[in-house]
Amino acid sequence: MQLKLGPLLRYVDRTRATVWVETTGPGEVEILGHRATTWSVHGHHYALVLIEGLAPASSTPYEVHLDGQQVWPPADSPYGPSVIRTAGADGAFRLTFGSCRRSAPFDEQGFKEFGPDALVALAERMAGTDHERPDAILLLGDQVYADDPSDAVLEQLREAHGGRPGSEVQDEIGNFEEYTWLYDDAWTQPAVRWLFSTVPLCMLLDDHDLRDDWNTSLTWRRWVTQQPWWHDRVVGAYASYWVYQHLGNLSPEQLAEDATYQAMRTLTDDAERTAYLDSFAWEADEDPASTRWSFYRDFGGGVRLVAVDSRCSRHLQPDKRAMVDAHEWEWVRRHTIEASEPIRLLLLASTLPFLLAPGLHHLEGWDEAISSGAWGPRGAAIGERIRQGMDLEHWASFRKSFDDVTELLTELVEADDAPASILMLSGDVHCSYLAEARLSAVEHPGTAIRQLTMSPFRNPIPKHIRLANKLLDSRWMTYKLARSAGVRDVAASWRTSYGPWFDNGVMSVAIEGDQAAVDVDHARLADGRQHLTRSLHYQVESARRRD
Repeated sequence: MQLKLGPLLRYVDRTRATVWVETTGPGEVEILGHRATTWSVHGHHYALVLIEGLAPASSTPYEVHLDGQQVWPPADSPYGPSVIRTAGADGAFRLTFGSCRRSAPFDEQGFKEFGPDALVALAERMAGTDHERPDAILLLGDQVYADDPSDAVLEQLREAHGGRPGSEVQDEIGNFEEYTWLYDDAWTQPAVRWLFSTVPLCMLLDDHDLRDDWNTSLTWRRWVTQQPWWHDRVVGAYASYWVYQHLGNLSPEQLAEDATYQAMRTLTDDAERTAYLDSFAWEADEDPASTRWSFYRDFGGGVRLVAVDSRCSRHLQPDKRAMVDAHEWEWVRRHTIEASEPIRLLLLASTLPFLLAPGLHHLEGWDEAISSGAWGPRGAAIGERIRQGMDLEHWASFRKSFDDVTELLTELVEADDAPASILMLSGDVHCSYLAEARLSAVEHPGTAIRQLTMSPFRNPIPKHIRLANKLLDSRWMTYKLARSAGVRDVAASWRTSYGPWFDNGVMSVAIEGDQAAVDVDHARLADGRQHLTRSLHYQVESARRRD
């Protein structure tokens, strides 16, 4: 038995950690004296090792053994040991985040088309120094591109079955097995593999993890569910996402209560486990309330991350459109407003930005209104074509849900124990920016509210789209258009204070006490090396701190 993929360091708190691996066969995985037996689905073998009894505020190098044989770290690794760093009591914490990473070679053509890889550059920085080492990484969607795989995966597809001649998805991922090729392609690059082995990972899925425009509208969904390839595609997407990404988001207590995880560990053979997981995946698409992809993490000192699924739990009926259905939104409120312990600093994450460039915000509001009939049937048809053609499906295009967010923020900042800061973390839009927001219903909030958006890790957009993004930073571009369709103002205002930038990069939030700072780093290529350069250091100033 060999190590096929991983190790991925996932959940870490003051005394515990989980490490995920994929192996080439069945056996026992051991890390720091803690063992787990592999389980399999679709002929692939996995384990999630729970490590307990770690010392708080400690750094513990670890090795991976399979059936007693050491398989990690590689003997020739230039990056040093993989280390589990547990949380301390001082409340200092650094989270690095972003989204959208394409797999491509690190050669002249790869750099020309996709630029340097920000995650590789981050690993190179960490290997050279402990300076600004993140305590966790949040991957905000499009970890893999099922609808636009790399040349290496395309070659695998064509060798396996000659493509799917005559099908619009002949060069796309079609099932669980092919999804495993995407993860191999994305996560075996040596620098990224080491990075993921030594910094705890949190993950959310977005559209390219399945297909562009996923759940954009009811029209799109009615079309896609009639396609002959849809069943295998969506089952493969959800099943592989659960295995490769979502499982590690859960705490040990949540794992113990997770019926699907317990089934993987107790069912007796691969066929039973595969049937169970595939059934779970199909139901997750048919009935979004049957499962939950949102999750939360407490990082100590009152710092809470609430990661909101903004893709799978949508309600698409035109008269009740919601980015997050009632079942999911109740969960969001329960872990923010109704949290059992006061939240000192809230990190509210969504793959899609809550706050867009103002012009784009009004454009999406206008498009939702005419798609819903504000300008009659012909206008609705035009609106739907624009919505799908321009990917107008962010929170601004689900006005009910946008209002829910502003109401949630208002309740949080008006509370007696309001957070010092609420930082909204997002990706998706292939640019990075920082926006400062203010709520209309609160005269003097003591809480700083910021939208922090970072993408891509490695997938830059063309220059003409960059120009359009800059133009849409002005609200007046589309404000009157939205008003002409009856779209009202929202209970918040904001401005883009820094950005947009369009280069590959990462963004980090550094927290110490009630203070938070934001660093924006962009990837550069020099002398064949991929490295990060600092584009912004920004201190978050709350009214509470100024007083």
